[in-house]
Amino acid sequence: MAKTPKQKTMAGNHKVGTVLATGLFLILCLLIAFPLVCGLLGSFRDGAKVITTGMSLDLHSPVSLQNYSELFAIFHPKGMSADVLETSRKYFMWYKNSLVLTLTTVVLTLLVCYFIAYGLTMYKFKLQGFLFFMVIATMSVPFEILMLPLYQEITKIGLVDSNAGVFLPGLCAAGTIFFFKQYMVSLPKELLDAARVDGCTEYGISIKIMMPITKPAFASQAIMCAMGSWNNMLWPMLVFRNTSKFTLQIGLNTLLTPYGNNYNVLIAGSMFGILPILAIYLIFNRYLVEGMTSGAVKG
Repeated sequence: MAKTPKQKTMAGNHKVGTVLATGLFLILCLLIAFPLVCGLLGSFRDGAKVITTGMSLDLHSPVSLQNYSELFAIFHPKGMSADVLETSRKYFMWYKNSLVLTLTTVVLTLLVCYFIAYGLTMYKFKLQGFLFFMVIATMSVPFEILMLPLYQEITKIGLVDSNAGVFLPGLCAAGTIFFFKQYMVSLPKELLDAARVDGCTEYGISIKIMMPITKPAFASQAIMCAMGSWNNMLWPMLVFRNTSKFTLQIGLNTLLTPYGNNYNVLIAGSMFGILPILAIYLIFNRYLVEGMTSGAVKG
C-alpha cells in the first residue's frame, strides 16, 4: 500500500529528528570522552611537563610507562628511590582506605534508606506525608551550611579521625530515600497482603519479598552512592587528621608540591583511581536504566 503525502512527510521528519538526535548525543559523548582521553594520554607522559603545558591530544609527544612504574614501585622495589617507594606505599594505603570507606558507605546507606522508604511507602500512619516532606526538605539545604554543626557533633561524640565520622552523617540520604520511595510506589501492595496471609512476618516481607523486587533500584543507587563517596573530598578532609587514614582524593591532593617531585604518581594515580567506579558501573549497568525508569510511571 502506497504511503500518503502526509505519511511520507512524517517519515521524513522522523528520519531528520533521528539524525539530529544521534548527532547531538555523538557530540556529547565526544565532549565527555575528551578529558578522559587527554588524561589517559597524559598519564604516559612526563608529569612535570603535563602540569606545565596542560593535557592535550598531541600524539607526537613521547610516551613511556615511567609514571605507572613509579606508581606500582612498591610491587617492584628494585632500582627505585626511597621517595618513590614511600609515595607508592602511601598511594595504595589511601586507595585501600577509599575502597573500605566507599564499600561501607554504600552498603549502610542503601540499607538505611531502603527501610526508611519502605516504611514511608508501605504503611499508613499519622504525619506520614509531613515526615516525607521533611525528608525532601533537607535536599534544599546546602551541605556547606551543615558542615560546622556536623563537625561539632562528631567532635562531641568522639568520631573525629574515624571512618564512622565520615559516613554516619550521610546515611539518611534524602535523594536515595526519595528514589526508593518512588520506585516502591509502582509495586503492587497485594504482595504484602498475600505474604501476611501466608504467615510471613513484616521483617520477612521487607527482606525476602520486597528487597529482591527492588534490585534495579539498589543497583542504580549503588552506582550513585559509590560515585559520591569515592569522589568526596571536603567532608573527609575535615574529619581525618592522621595521614594514614586519608582517602585517595585527599592523598592525591597532598602530592601537589611546589617541587613537582610527585607529579608522575599524581597523574597516573588519578587515572588508576577511576577503575573502581568504572567496575561498579560495568557490573550494575544492566540494572541502571531499569532502576531509573521503573518508578517513573505508576502501575
